[in-house]
Amino acid sequence: MKNKNTPEYIRTSLAAAISLGFEPGRFKEPVCLTGLNLLLTYEEGCRGKCAYCGISASGHQSSAIASRDLISKEAGSKKNTFIRVKWPVYRLEDVLESIKLRQANFKRVCISMITHRNAVKDTAHITDKIRSASRLPISILITPTLIKSPEVLMQFKNCGAEMIGVAVDAATRDIFEKYRGRGVKGPHNWDKYWQVLKWSVEIFGRYMAGIHLIAGLGETEKQAVETISRAHAIGAKTHLFSFCPEPRSVLEDIKPPLLISYRKIQIARYLINEKNFGLSGIKFNSEGEIIHFDYDISRLVDEGYAFMTSGCPCNDNAEIAACNRPFANERPSENFRNYPYIPEEEDKKIIEKQISALTK
Repeated sequence: MKNKNTPEYIRTSLAAAISLGFEPGRFKEPVCLTGLNLLLTYEEGCRGKCAYCGISASGHQSSAIASRDLISKEAGSKKNTFIRVKWPVYRLEDVLESIKLRQANFKRVCISMITHRNAVKDTAHITDKIRSASRLPISILITPTLIKSPEVLMQFKNCGAEMIGVAVDAATRDIFEKYRGRGVKGPHNWDKYWQVLKWSVEIFGRYMAGIHLIAGLGETEKQAVETISRAHAIGAKTHLFSFCPEPRSVLEDIKPPLLISYRKIQIARYLINEKNFGLSGIKFNSEGEIIHFDYDISRLVDEGYAFMTSGCPCNDNAEIAACNRPFANERPSENFRNYPYIPEEEDKKIIEKQISALTK
C-alpha cells in the first residue's frame, strides 16, 4: 500500500473536511469555518518532540517531564489529533478541486509545516498549487528549525504566500526549552525562532508575520504580555491560543488556564496589537497577575473583537481573523474562549460576567 505522504497527500482539520464536503456534519449557527487549514503529513511523523502536541514524534525521553511513547508511524492516520481535533488525510488533487468549487466559502488558506526533511520543498510546491487553484490569500505556518536562510522565506513568497506564522508557543525561553527543546530532547531553539520571525517581517512586511502563543504552559500573565509586546515591537502580531491538553501528549493531564486569566491576556493582546497600547498601561501585582488596565474595558466588550479568535486576518476586515478555528480551544458544549464570530448580545453578557472584576 502506498504511503500517504505529502505532497501527494495533505491533512485537513475536521472542520475543513466538513466545509470541503469530504466529511458529514454541520456547524451550529452562527459558527462557520473561514480559514482552510492544511497540514503536511509523512509516515515518519514530525521530528519535533513538543510536549503538548498530538502529532509529536515518538519517545519524549525527558525524565523530568515523562517517559512514554507517543505517535510515530501512526502520524499519517486518522486517529490522531492536533489542536484537539481530527486531521484526516486526503489526496492533494482532491483538496485542490474542492477549493476551486468552494473558495467563496473561505477567506484564507493556511499551510502548516511539520519538522520533516522534505517539508520546505513540499510547502513551496503546495503553495504554488493553491495559488494556481484559487484566489484565496495564503498563509504558511513555518517550522523555523528548517529555515536555513531568508532565501527560503523569499521562495515561499514567490510561490504565493502572503503571510507567515511562527509558532513560538511558549512565553519564555525556559518554558520553550522545557517543552520544545532540550527538556524533551527536541530540535527546536528559542533564539532561532525569534531570528526567523525577524527575517519574516523583513521579507513579508510589518504585521504580515505573526507568532502563535499558548497561554497556560506555566508562564505568568506578565510574561505572556511581555512576549506579545516583544513580538509587536518586531512587527508581528500575536495569534493567541488557550492551552488545551492533547490526548497522548506528555501534557495530556495539565488543565487549561483559568478563564479569567485567559481573558486578561486576551484583552492585553488586543490592546497591544490593535490599539498600540504600551506595557505602561497594564498594571501587575507581585505574582505577575494583571490587576488593572488603563482602558475602559467595557468598550472592548461592546465591540466584541478582543474576544474573537486571533490569527491571520480577513482581507475585507483586518479586525477579524480569517483563521477562526472553531472549537479548537473548547468543546461545543462550553463557552467560547476564542469566539469564531463577532460576539452577539447574549455572548457579550456572558463575557461581561466573566470579566466583571475588571470592569468595576
